[in-house]
Amino acid sequence: MTDRTQTRPGGPEEHGTPRKAAVAAWVGSALEYYDFFIYGSAAALIFPHVFFDESDPATATLQSLATFGVAYAARPLGAVVLGHIGDRSGRKKIMLFTLILMGVATFLIGCLPGRDQIGGLAPALLVFLRVLQGLSAAGEQASAGSMTLEHAPARRRGYFSSFTLSGTQFGQIIATLVFLPIATLPDEQLYSWGWRIPFWLSAAVTLLGYYIRRSVEETPVFTAAVAGGAVEKAPVAVLLRQHWADVLRVMCAAVIATVSTVFTVWALNYATSAEVGLDKSVMLWVSIAANTIALAALPLWAALSDRIGRKPVFLIGAVGSPVMMFVYLGAIASGSYPLIFLTGILTFGVVYSAANAIWPALYGEMFSARVRVSGMAIGTQIGFAVAGFAVASAAGIASPEGWLGLQGPTGVGIFTAVLCAVSAIAVATGRETYRVPTEELGAGQDAPARPEARTEATV
Repeated sequence: MTDRTQTRPGGPEEHGTPRKAAVAAWVGSALEYYDFFIYGSAAALIFPHVFFDESDPATATLQSLATFGVAYAARPLGAVVLGHIGDRSGRKKIMLFTLILMGVATFLIGCLPGRDQIGGLAPALLVFLRVLQGLSAAGEQASAGSMTLEHAPARRRGYFSSFTLSGTQFGQIIATLVFLPIATLPDEQLYSWGWRIPFWLSAAVTLLGYYIRRSVEETPVFTAAVAGGAVEKAPVAVLLRQHWADVLRVMCAAVIATVSTVFTVWALNYATSAEVGLDKSVMLWVSIAANTIALAALPLWAALSDRIGRKPVFLIGAVGSPVMMFVYLGAIASGSYPLIFLTGILTFGVVYSAANAIWPALYGEMFSARVRVSGMAIGTQIGFAVAGFAVASAAGIASPEGWLGLQGPTGVGIFTAVLCAVSAIAVATGRETYRVPTEELGAGQDAPARPEARTEATV
């Protein structure tokens, strides 16, 4: 990474540590989302056999996939609370807190007894810990995205902010790699103790992430706000009063995450089901390959957005992803592994990466610094909640009865396309922000605040 500073006449010179902030966001997101994604693999492959009634496999699978979505339901609440703290007390504090909360919840999931040991209490405890994971994830990307955006040179905000998502993709690679040898265990060992190992490893993951994130500095923008006494006492109230249209826009745009959840969880379950019968390990390798390509694609798409704008790059992903999803699901139905690998890489590794790479910059640039964490957190997490429950919706659509007139993999593809259309419209009708100086972002939406509405904060 190379730093290119940008100055304006009369404006502040670029300062801070863009590289350090990007690395801290990358590593922390990788470690945090390792925890989050191992749950997705377990929900698709393991939990129907461990925590739910196997006498009805279809219902057990649907219930297990629904627990994956529970974390997304918890995210809006976490976004309100953690966004408030991030805008009042700083981005760094939230980045540390979310990492610890995710690590503890993940480790405890690995310690849970199954349904055979404690009956219905087992899935109840699983849901509770999944809620804690959701609360953590609600503040993770908003705080990390704000951190990198506010440290970055103005002309490279897209590039530096994309490292938050590169970390997320790397976390998914690690999670899948860990599950590869686990998936080859005999069923008796897999369902008794084997599946627990990836969750227990989160303890080491959390300690490493905490060590790295401790060293990052608070952002210059927030530090200046503290020095000037311009930190809002109730940032969420200010956000909803002055930036409600942008919150709504981010909510609608964020449902594009449905592509990710359908690809990584539902498609994996569908491919390895009795109906299709593909090998678990091979399908996990498809995910690894797609995410590896995404690691290269994300910064390239983000750098392009710094040159031509956020909107055109995002729309490439929003329009292209549902088209490729149809192709990918068709490849799975064909049973051709070479075709599955090719289409999986193109769908998730290349096309979806266009939208995924630039959303931290696109969404963050809609808000001023005094409400940025709250705006990103609340907007994205409500949209992500829709994406999280899209997995259970896809399972219902794919069932013999279908939902809302949709049925089978084709119905899942149509469902995904509709949500992507919502996302595309939200972004296409928004303003372009990639050339706006960092300190002026969101200024047009801010109204003068009453002095008593602001408070001092400590970094």
